[in-house]
Amino acid sequence: MEAVSRKVPEKNRELFKEPLGRDLKEAELNVIDKMSKMITVGDVVSLTAIKHGIVPDLSIYDGMTERREMTEFATLVKNEGWEEIAVKNEAGMITAELIAAIRNALNGNKEIIRVEGEEDLAVIPCILLSPEGTNIIYGWPGKGMKLVVTDESIRKKARYLMEMTEELE
Repeated sequence: MEAVSRKVPEKNRELFKEPLGRDLKEAELNVIDKMSKMITVGDVVSLTAIKHGIVPDLSIYDGMTERREMTEFATLVKNEGWEEIAVKNEAGMITAELIAAIRNALNGNKEIIRVEGEEDLAVIPCILLSPEGTNIIYGWPGKGMKLVVTDESIRKKARYLMEMTEELE
């Protein structure tokens, strides 16, 4: 996957409103395969995983939940002295900077990416860049958590969504 900034055109926005993966109840966090790679996308999801003793290989957050400031995960990151990388990613976009940060994180140690902007679409490059069998947990506003386990079927859906975005110059 090339690290090129992309934007969701207005005409294709509806395609991105369909969730990927299945609903995940908080109680199920205790039975997820902890030997598989784990990615969390979203402040509440990342905090919930940590509270259940799960240290994700990659956490992506933006300090907001449902358009309101959510500082509990950010405070935890700061208080624990965890290193994070900050990237810019505007709403409705997947920036080259975000793609590169995800790629780098998946090739190395446990990472935290703080998005200046919005992290909602980060799940798509996570699916495309993570190894087979990776558990990706992300927040679905007003509905709870979703779980995607990477395989060829879900990658096909993610590739289709990427094709529905416009490459920026």
